[in-house]
Amino acid sequence: MSNNSNTPKDTHYAKLRRAFRDEKSGGAPAFKPRQPVPPGENAADGLVRLYGLHTVRAALDNPRRRIKKMLVTRNAAERLEIADLAALPFRAELVEPRDIDKITGSDAVHQGVLIEAEPLKPKRLDALGDTRLVLVLDQVTDPHNVGAILRSAVAFGAGALITTARHSPQESGVLAKSASGALEHIDQIEVKNLADALGQLHESGFQTIGLDSDGPAELEISFAGDRIALVLGAEGKGLRQKTRETVTTLARLDMPGAIRSLNVSNAAAVSLYAARAFLKRG
Repeated sequence: MSNNSNTPKDTHYAKLRRAFRDEKSGGAPAFKPRQPVPPGENAADGLVRLYGLHTVRAALDNPRRRIKKMLVTRNAAERLEIADLAALPFRAELVEPRDIDKITGSDAVHQGVLIEAEPLKPKRLDALGDTRLVLVLDQVTDPHNVGAILRSAVAFGAGALITTARHSPQESGVLAKSASGALEHIDQIEVKNLADALGQLHESGFQTIGLDSDGPAELEISFAGDRIALVLGAEGKGLRQKTRETVTTLARLDMPGAIRSLNVSNAAAVSLYAARAFLKRG
């Protein structure tokens, strides 16, 4: 009868023998974490790099988007349902994930696909059309926040995002990835002077509502009319004084909890939901 049981003493001596062998052979191989890869050089002048499956799929489906080049892994090409890279109307190359890492940096979640394309041209305010709901950003500069706001704007059916030519982020991979494809689905309008733009919105029948944590009225009871422009300020400093003086109404989100303010992208989502609910009743 065999006895395969090991006593604690046997186990202890086995560990000692392994340690002795490892020491003689130079030691057990140490775990080496993967070294981060920094971003490579910027895209050529006049081009932006966009990455991520949702971002690239939306760009491919947008007839206004002028794509110049694609780098894609075999797995990402399958997920994008691209059967023949040679059939695309631009240069496309099958690569390994590390090849894209060298361009975006390893911290970017590129999901195996990157394109280089011309940025979308912003529209003029007089091209706004007949939309009933728009968002206006007063110097919100963080591309992550602007991307998240774009995503919410598209989800709730806003017709445009209005930003200033200065103190607003340019189109980029970070912004587009945060927008998760929304960049291709909403008009972006760029203005030089925000106060003048708000005046034009008033002339077009918009109620402009500035979101302010100290606003005199709750947002839900502030809505009036059938066209609404929600105006949000930058993190920390909020709306500028001139903007506060120009909007039709200053309103606050009713937050009964211990925290009295939200990240600007979260505030945009809540405000859009409330505005859409009001407009649906009208």
